[in-house]
Amino acid sequence: MAEMAGGYSAYRVSKAGLNALTRILADELRGTNILVNAVCPGWVQTAMGGPNAPVPVDKGADTATWLATLPDGGPTGGFFRDRRLIPW
Repeated sequence: MAEMAGGYSAYRVSKAGLNALTRILADELRGTNILVNAVCPGWVQTAMGGPNAPVPVDKGADTATWLATLPDGGPTGGFFRDRRLIPW
C-alpha cells in the first residue's frame, strides 16, 4: 500500500475499500457465471491523467477489456494490471 499515492489517505482508503468489495462480491457470487475483478490501468494519458502520463489510452484500456470478456471459469476476486494479478 506504500506505493498507492502516498499522502492522499482518502484516495488510498477508497482504493482499499474497492479491492475489499471486489473480493467480497467475488466470494458471494462464486459458483455463478459472474466474475468480479478490479483493474489498475496505471497513469493513463486522459483528461485526468494529463499529457505527461506514460500509459497511452489503448494500453490503459487493455486489461479492463480483457477482464470484461473473460470466459466462464476465469479468475475472480483479483486485482490486475497488464493482465497480471497484482497484490494489494
